[in-house]
Amino acid sequence: MSSTSSLSHRRTHNLLLISKLLSLRDTASPLTLVLDSLEQPAKPLLNEYIRRAQISKVHVTFISFENLKRPNGVDSFILASRKKPADVAKEVVAGYFNSLHKRRLIIIDAINPLLSKPGIHLPSYLGSLIAPVNATPGSVPIQTSLVVTYHRDVVSTKPQQSYAPSDLSMLSYLSTTIITLHSLSHILAQKAAHDRSLAAPVFGLEEQQEGIIIGKTDQSKGQEQYVEGIVIEMEHRRKSGRGVVEWYFLPPASRYSAQEVKEVITLLEDHPLYRRPEDDIDAAEQDEPGSTFELKLTERQRRDREGVVLPYFDAQSGDGPGEGGRILYDMGEEDDFDEEEDEI
Repeated sequence: MSSTSSLSHRRTHNLLLISKLLSLRDTASPLTLVLDSLEQPAKPLLNEYIRRAQISKVHVTFISFENLKRPNGVDSFILASRKKPADVAKEVVAGYFNSLHKRRLIIIDAINPLLSKPGIHLPSYLGSLIAPVNATPGSVPIQTSLVVTYHRDVVSTKPQQSYAPSDLSMLSYLSTTIITLHSLSHILAQKAAHDRSLAAPVFGLEEQQEGIIIGKTDQSKGQEQYVEGIVIEMEHRRKSGRGVVEWYFLPPASRYSAQEVKEVITLLEDHPLYRRPEDDIDAAEQDEPGSTFELKLTERQRRDREGVVLPYFDAQSGDGPGEGGRILYDMGEEDDFDEEEDEI
């Protein structure tokens, strides 16, 4: 398979995968972990989950530890900041008790406050949230997906045991899909530094400078509309154990309708600011038939090569058997030929 066809197959396959994950089709990911930061919050991605759930007629339960206002498109809104984890789990079940939907989505906007509460066993608690509701013998099981947001910049206040894994390690182990969010302007700055063989810049808290919490976003004049949006780094684990890692770009919600059915997410490498002109030239050269020996000539060298006139073989018209092929060469004025030396 050529490199061009392989790239086209990967693009089609991974775009279908992210569409299936965000649209909650076939319960592709029962537990999705979203890692955000101060540089790039998870709110745009959570809104995209809710938008697609509305189109697909999916029941949405929003467990809020930070938001006081009910988001649009949410069927059940639960304020959990001052409640016990067991009471929150009961409200999740009660919010879906009389629903006729066959699929449901549970979103936790920030799981960090829940992790700081003592006496909670994370695997058991998350399992209780996605447990079947109104399950009767012979009935069709309800497809439930859980999306959990974890703030990477929040320091855990719970004392860590030396022999136990951290909360983030436990969540990463339990999750079927891990989504890490990045700022597009920061990704572009890091790529520009990498192309020049320079050290990648750091932003926000990673700068370790007093007073800096959120890094500066570099938006060139005339390119503000392209810098908007978020970068999604996805790691999906299939049932077979094989992992899929891909980078995507989600444009801002203002660029498409709330009822948009066509896929709006693209691969990051297809973004006009991320893709270099040299990549387009390389892609065009890959369309040419390849060989085991590649010269990698420039356009000027290729034109010079095509202009060279070589001696030709006259193997068709021989003087008789055994003559074989001959090389015919017409001498020019620049050739230094001496007939006397040729006779010797």
